[in-house]
This record gives sequence, structure tokens and C-alpha cells, in this order.
Amino acid sequence: MERFEKYLWWQTGIIYQIYPRSFQDSNGDGIGDLRGVAQRLDYLHDLGVTAVWLSPIYPSPMADFGYDISDYTGIHPLFGSMADFDMLLREVHSRGMKLILDLVPNHTSHQHPWFVESRSSRHNPKRNWYIWKDAGPEGEAPNNWLSVFGGSAWEWDELTRQYYYHGFLKEQPDLNWRNPEVQAAMLEVMRFWLNKGVDGFRVDVIWHMIKDEQFRDNPPNPDYQPHMPTYDQLLPVYSTDQPEVHGIIRKMRELLDSYQERMMIGEIYLPIPKLVMYYGVDNKGAHLPFNFQLIDLPWDPVKIASAIDLYEGSLPANGWPNWVLGNHDRIRIASRVGIEQARVAAMLLLTLRGTPTIYYGDEIGMRDVPIPFEEVQDPQGLNMPEKNLSRDPARTPMQWDDSPYGGFSKASPWLRLNRSYTRENVAVQSADPYSMLSFHKKLIALRQKEPSLMAGDYIPVHSDRQSIAYIRKKEEHGAFLVLLNLSHWPCYFNSRSPLKGIIEVATSPELEGEEVNDRISLSGDEGIVVRIL
Repeated sequence: MERFEKYLWWQTGIIYQIYPRSFQDSNGDGIGDLRGVAQRLDYLHDLGVTAVWLSPIYPSPMADFGYDISDYTGIHPLFGSMADFDMLLREVHSRGMKLILDLVPNHTSHQHPWFVESRSSRHNPKRNWYIWKDAGPEGEAPNNWLSVFGGSAWEWDELTRQYYYHGFLKEQPDLNWRNPEVQAAMLEVMRFWLNKGVDGFRVDVIWHMIKDEQFRDNPPNPDYQPHMPTYDQLLPVYSTDQPEVHGIIRKMRELLDSYQERMMIGEIYLPIPKLVMYYGVDNKGAHLPFNFQLIDLPWDPVKIASAIDLYEGSLPANGWPNWVLGNHDRIRIASRVGIEQARVAAMLLLTLRGTPTIYYGDEIGMRDVPIPFEEVQDPQGLNMPEKNLSRDPARTPMQWDDSPYGGFSKASPWLRLNRSYTRENVAVQSADPYSMLSFHKKLIALRQKEPSLMAGDYIPVHSDRQSIAYIRKKEEHGAFLVLLNLSHWPCYFNSRSPLKGIIEVATSPELEGEEVNDRISLSGDEGIVVRIL
């Protein structure tokens, strides 16, 4: 493969998200850990991914499974030690791969020393590190803001007779990012990990970090439906996505730019026009504001094609695109669209322009696992049980083989495995050239060796109620037509210009090597990548 000096590793690579609790247990306690991740690095290298993103591994009371951090520069004993982390980082780098850490700067744990100090007295020097407000005239909360996990976002503190703000659990108080001392402290946290050699950060809920200075009430959501989370009753126009957040992100970027080839991904659930603002002025914001269109949109080819065009057309000059099919907060792709369409979705993810992120287990078609209510661990599921919003089903242990507990652990795991793990696992699929895993390997290998797929232009060709077609092209490196049938029945594609090509990769391997012309027919749930001759 030809190397392009103007492209950086996070532009040409493939990111793989690991939820550490569920990837590999090395010490038999039923919970995945850092040594377990290290044991599976050869699998990831063989798969073809080039960067590993770890969900939080810091010390935490685990009210929200690590997103409530009590020490930003330590390792939770469940996951191992700092020596284990240093070993993992060395092992990742020795394979030519990169390591991205989850950074959670919006809020801490209520047990973090900063908050312990802050709530100890109204006069404590760290009081203003968090968001404290007096009660209303009748003792009510300062405003109507809601917690993402249900109920009011304000918690009364009896000791100091004020409310503090928590956008998530009451055990996750929000930091006051308008305070320069908070900004300096978090930049020091980033510097600590950068000095260790970490290659970048995925920044959690980055659009929540600054709140309206006047703390105005959020307006009602006219589109709210009873099945939706209670948080969606209001439009969070004052509690999130404030203009000043971009200045904070720019400071983070300046720190990253003082190191060599480090990067920042921002978690942002916003419409495309607002999302692209997070690239920043002159592209000095987040390197990759996460693009969740393929997670949020209905599986409708016209809507998806339109969103791709809107995204491509909205990107700032030199803004690099990215795409995601799943993560630890959302229903897995194979459960959303079905196992056959999951192959089509993988082909879409790995052939669109920009950096793809794969969620662990999606490469073997893992599906959401039904977790009995008495075994539910996720606070979102426990706080709103009637709405079936638990994220546990998408966080179950990786299915490695058919041994007890799927090769994940020698003990009963923290969440149950899919009943079908004995036949749907890495070992079985590695030996099957027609498996989802073999399909992913083939797609990734083609993407990583072809400059047109890795960094070429995106040219929309066609979309209708069944299919999407587009071309990826880079001068002097040829072109590829990608044709995807997002329906379950046959579709037909007629090229508007003369076409001759050969199928390089297909969801149905029998098609590979076949020549095609300007009239192509596909079965339901089929997709092809055609090298244009």
C-alpha cells in the first residue's frame, strides 16, 4: 500500500472500541481487565484494526460503570495496575497500533477528592469547581433541567443548604468548566496520560461541558412520546451545546498539538449542522467529532444517502469525516437491522469516506442479550425500568469460543452471555471463510490496501427505497463502485454511464470475481464492492 504523508494515522486507520469489563478476563473474577486486553491484541492486529479505544479504566465507585471517576490518573484495581497499563501500552505500540483513552471531563464521581472538598463548606476553595445554586423561594430546584438518567438534574445537599447540578446520576456531579482552575486541572490530567504515550482521547459528552450562564429553564419538547426517556421531555437548549464550549475544546486541542500526532474524538449527539461546529475554527477543535448518523437514522436507504450527502456537504475544509455503527450506549447493529443486513451495514461503514469505528463483537455479529430484570446493572435501566432502556444487552462478554463462559472468563461473568455463544464465536468464525468475521477481515484488508477506499473522494451515484450506490475514487489509484441493498428482496441498478468492473468483495462470496456491467441485479441483503475497470 502506498503511504500518503499528508494523512495521519487516525485518518487512514480503523478504530476498535473495547468495553474493558466485557472483553477478556485474565484473573478469573468474571470482569474483563487490562491483561485480558493485552492477551487479545494479536486477534485485533489480525483483524486489521489500527487503534484501540478503551472505555474508562480509572478508579471509580462504578455507579455508572467507570464514567463516575474518583481519580483521573489511576487505574481501577478491577482492571489491574498502572504497571499493567504501561505493559498494555507497550504491547499496543509494539504491534504498530495506537491506544485511545476515554476522558470524562464533564463530571466526576461524588467521591472524587475535588467534590468531597467542594461539598464540605460553602467557603471551601473548591466550592466553585462544581455547580452549586440556592433553592427557589419554596425550596424547589434552581430550574427545570433534567438528568439523562431520570428525574431532576439537581440534588439537595443538606450540609451546605444548596443544590448541586448533575447531568447524569446524582453520584456524578458536573464540574464548573467556566472556572479556569477546573480547566487547568483537567489539562494536567490530559498531560499526565500524553506523557505516558497515550495516542489520543475520546472525550465523553463533550457538548455538555458548558451550561447557560443564566441557568434558564429548558423548553418543553413538542415531539416527546411516552416511550422516550424522561430526559427527552425537555429540549436541552440551555443545559448543553453552549457557544463557550468551543473555546474549551480549543484549549484541549492546543495541548494535544504540542505533542506529536495525538488526537481527540468528541462524543456529540447533535444534528449535522451543529455537529460540524465541533471541528472548530480553522479545524482547531476536535479532530473527529463522532458522527452517529448510522446509529440514529432509520435503516432507510434514501434517508441514509441524504444524511451522507448532508454530512459531506457540511464538513469544513479539511475536516475529516468519521462513521460509527454502534457503541456501549446503543442497541447493537445486528439487533437493530438483523444479522443479514449487519453485513451490508459493515460494508457501508468500511467503504464510506472517513475513519470507521467498530464496536467490539460487531465483527462476529454479536446481538443484544436479554438480561432478566433482577440481573440488570445499568443505572439507566434501573431508574426507568418500564421503558426498557438498559444498556446492558449491548455490553455482554465477548464470545471467543465454545468453552464455558465463552472463553471470556473461567468464572461466571458480570453479565450473562448470549445463549448461542457456543456456535457464534471467534473460534468458529475464524475457521469459516463465509462467516461475519471472515467478511470483516476481507473488507478491512481491501480498505487498508486501496488508497481510493482509504482516502478517496465520495461520489454519490444513486439511492432509492431499496438501495444505495456510490463511488470511491482517488486519482491514479482507480475507483470502486459500492452497491448496497438495504432491503430483503432483489434490487436492480442501472448505471447512467457505461460501466465495467469486477466484484472484489461481496456479502455473498460466490459473487466475488464476477464481472459486472451497467446493469446489476442483487439479491436481498446483498452488497458488493466493484473495482471499476
